[in-house]
Amino acid sequence: MKLIEVVTSTQNLKPVISIAEQHDSEVNWIGSSEEQGKNLIRILVNNDKRQLVLDALQGFLGSDESSKILVLSLEAVLPRQENEASEVKNEEAVTTTREELYNDIVKNARLDSTYLLLVFLSTVVVAIGLLEDNVAVVIGAMVIAPLLGPNIALALGAALGDISLMWKAVKTTMAGITLALSLSMILGFFYPLNLDSHELLARTDVGLDSVTLALASGAAAVISLTTGLASVLVGVMVAVALLPPTATLGLMIGAGQTQLAVGAALLLAVNIVSVNLAAKIVFWLRGVKPRSWLEKQKANQSMVIYLIIWILSLTLLIGVIFIRQGILKIA
Repeated sequence: MKLIEVVTSTQNLKPVISIAEQHDSEVNWIGSSEEQGKNLIRILVNNDKRQLVLDALQGFLGSDESSKILVLSLEAVLPRQENEASEVKNEEAVTTTREELYNDIVKNARLDSTYLLLVFLSTVVVAIGLLEDNVAVVIGAMVIAPLLGPNIALALGAALGDISLMWKAVKTTMAGITLALSLSMILGFFYPLNLDSHELLARTDVGLDSVTLALASGAAAVISLTTGLASVLVGVMVAVALLPPTATLGLMIGAGQTQLAVGAALLLAVNIVSVNLAAKIVFWLRGVKPRSWLEKQKANQSMVIYLIIWILSLTLLIGVIFIRQGILKIA
């Protein structure tokens, strides 16, 4: 359950209470806030009703800039609610609200010093792990996964028709990949390349299994976010990390290994395209969309363009994979 607090004027008090009652939500406290002329209404909302309640409240209070809607998490509710057992049965269908999802994901699309520092440090760690063939070090760097967040944010931006978020996610992704690639190229130029490293060479080989893995992992990432199962993200980060192929690409370019660099570049492209495509499809299936009709129309347009771009890109990459495998067999 969630606690929704509404700070609004006295004249809005009855409509807000009516909205809560229409959605079987409990108004358990009404009082005056510190700001004169305002009222604070606390509404206890079931998980499966909170998106409906939030949409109704936003529709009613959206034009009132003086009103505020706050969504608070609850550790427990006592005494236990009668419908708690049925809520547990329906837990699989419960999704995070659009607003909560946006708040969680948009943080990962910020291009700031912290993000660049994480990319820098994780690139150094993963490069050393690849060169030393140390799987534990590589996994440690993969868990940091600074490049995964902006790609999920890009898919969410397309689902909501939020061009600003999409552009922010693209800039953050490009900045992270550019930094990681540049740093790994420098390391590849000065550090002896270990071509006996299984971890390194594994990132230069790409096949249809890589496409399947990236699609499944991208879908799992969004499911974990929309259901609040954040622990699943750790497995996703390890399964489809974007940093190891980026670092491998840089190391190979720095060492002058062109053929192996092509394989790493292809794996990186497959992972990016597959994660974005799978994430967008799952957002659509989970019903993540804007609130208003006009915003939904814009989101539908961006969704069509988004899906066409990524499907065509993935089709092209699969064709390149088959061509490359045929060339390698002949060679």
